[in-house]
Amino acid sequence: MALNLNEDTEFNDALRKHGILPPREPPPTTPSPPSSPRLQEALQDLTADELRELEDDIEDDDLKRTVDVFRRQRLVDEQKIIKRARFGRVYPIGRDDYTREVTEASKINEEDDQDERGTGVICFLYKDGIPRSDRTFNHVRELAGRYPRTKFVSIVGDKCIADLPDSRIPMLVIYRKGEIRNQLVAWGADRERRLEELEAILMLSGVIDPPEHPFQRGERARDQTGDSDEEDDDPSSRMRSAATRTNARAPKNIRGQPKKDDSDSEFEFDM
Repeated sequence: MALNLNEDTEFNDALRKHGILPPREPPPTTPSPPSSPRLQEALQDLTADELRELEDDIEDDDLKRTVDVFRRQRLVDEQKIIKRARFGRVYPIGRDDYTREVTEASKINEEDDQDERGTGVICFLYKDGIPRSDRTFNHVRELAGRYPRTKFVSIVGDKCIADLPDSRIPMLVIYRKGEIRNQLVAWGADRERRLEELEAILMLSGVIDPPEHPFQRGERARDQTGDSDEEDDDPSSRMRSAATRTNARAPKNIRGQPKKDDSDSEFEFDM
């Protein structure tokens, strides 16, 4: 009877023990399958704290390692976002602060900005007691908290532009890299405006940026609550329409042509 020296038997083990047979080669290890796209998509939406909680609940070692890799990367992403969040609220300014806090501030690049895009700055001109101005101010405050990489400042309208009529209130003057990118005059005078409309125009003007990472979009969706009086069948299309109407409106200058030695030249806005 012929012997199969590759069989796993006690006799062959004894031969290997005494060096008669060479040691058996270990069986090849089966590599861990890559995480499925569906799993990766689910992990992309989670914050570092949520990933840690998930990791603590997992018993499978391979899956635990996958979650840990995502968690470590998420910590890096979150630290980068925190570093870029320089603002986060509305800063009141005076007329004498305008050049420094608006025009010059919009020229400042973020620390890791390789494209030198400058900073988005929105100057909000308002007057208390005008309903559309008060409502827009609430929207501006919310957007300032939602987009802390963008600087929002506020100033009473006629403190910025002398004799600015109430019919032009509220105004939003939108800057980036030292230039006016857009102007919204008498915002909400034609009809009641939604926060999402203003948000869309600021995004189209290039002064606020959409969330960089999927987990930021997930956080925002979880934080937002519905508002029944602001529902719309297709809000995204209406926002695009509002942005188009505003940008297409032919501007006219309320102050006329600036004089060569006019000290108010910083405030020559197209109206």
